[in-house]
Amino acid sequence: MATDDKLTRVELLQADDESRYLLRDPLEIAHLIRMLAAERALVTAYLAPGSQSLLTMVLGLTSGEDAVLLDGSTSEAINRQVELAERITCITHLDKVRVQFSLGTPSRQTTGNGAVFSAALPTEVLRLQRREFFRLNTPVAQTVLCSIPPDTRHGIGRRVEMRILDISTGGIAVAVPPSGLALVPGMSFDGCQLKLPASEPISAQLTVRNLFRLVTRNGTEMLRAGCQFTGLPPQAEGMIQRYIMKNEKQRSALARSRH
Repeated sequence: MATDDKLTRVELLQADDESRYLLRDPLEIAHLIRMLAAERALVTAYLAPGSQSLLTMVLGLTSGEDAVLLDGSTSEAINRQVELAERITCITHLDKVRVQFSLGTPSRQTTGNGAVFSAALPTEVLRLQRREFFRLNTPVAQTVLCSIPPDTRHGIGRRVEMRILDISTGGIAVAVPPSGLALVPGMSFDGCQLKLPASEPISAQLTVRNLFRLVTRNGTEMLRAGCQFTGLPPQAEGMIQRYIMKNEKQRSALARSRH
């Protein structure tokens, strides 16, 4: 899976509890915008259509608290592109939580400090806890698979293999195949098998909890299904924990060798 800093957009498609991820109350959204302004949080803004992005800051809210104020660029060419944007996807972090929201076409204002843009308060804000969403990413060099057996309840007529994107002792996230499998939160699958490197297959029951669409900087899209283990045996949990620790050690050693 692409890591947090490589994702330009994360879209929640379905979840068993959307309130864990989405803010929709205007008062709560306005409060969050004020917090971002107070923390002077840096925001990466992606302009659509096109591939232009800029680093900016949330300056606060308009006097009526119905619009967001964004700092403009020192480049007039970029400011003109911001004015023409149909959608601005803003990504930042607050207290180690990824915060993402979309704005419509902005209006430009000129102040003594340069350009400032205002856009209507977003109708929803996506918040992702790193410990919940960005767990241990499985190494790209190792294909780690999960297979789901045939299940007539869900219209699956053959065993389906999916690549595991990240893993913890609580569950996994998998890349949903582009065709042939429609996952919905609440679906449960018995007799699934996890195939970790250098270990016996792990049998587990999985329950789908959420479905996200991920978009990377190069425009690649992927469907990601977050699944929870149900009744995982202690022996299997130990195997997963050892796999995680081994990979964390390898990553730490690689990071040290680069410095």
